Amino acid sequence: MRIISGQYKSRKIIAPKNLPVRPTTDMAKESLFNIINNNYYFDEVSVLDLFAGTGNISYEFASRGTETITCVDQDFGCIKFINQTANKFDMPINTIKSDVFKYLEKASGSYDIIFADPPYNFSEEDFAKIPELVFANNLLSENGMLIVEHSKHTNLNNLENFSYLKSYGGNVFSFFEVEG
Repeated sequence: MRIISGQYKSRKIIAPKNLPVRPTTDMAKESLFNIINNNYYFDEVSVLDLFAGTGNISYEFASRGTETITCVDQDFGCIKFINQTANKFDMPINTIKSDVFKYLEKASGSYDIIFADPPYNFSEEDFAKIPELVFANNLLSENGMLIVEHSKHTNLNNLENFSYLKSYGGNVFSFFEVEG
């Protein structure tokens, strides 16, 4: 995996092979960050990265100047790798080892961007829990955006606060926003 843009542009990050992850492809990641760039200033946002895996998305935010980044993943190996990489590049990434649903049930504060990349084999009920918990606990700022990555076989556009989706090959990003 590589960082696409910003201070660490073109840096390759090699994750251990034993991590239970499926990193977002470079093509999909580049398209996603073009959308985000049109809506936000990276140095002014706070980010919550759920099911963070290798930290791929968080590194991209950090490289572009985001100072407040929190990664949540339940796998110790993933959290350890994110911490090592963040320390190596002096990136402002905080990690939390937790089941994402338990974290969302108890979380407080608000974020401008919440990115969730759960396993593609999640049930639609499990996918639906993510926006449900985010909005029930007011975790998005007023102009915030929740982005859920999933396969083209999962349909989330019937969920409350769904705004739009973008597809890139087999990757789909569903965007959710605070109504009003």
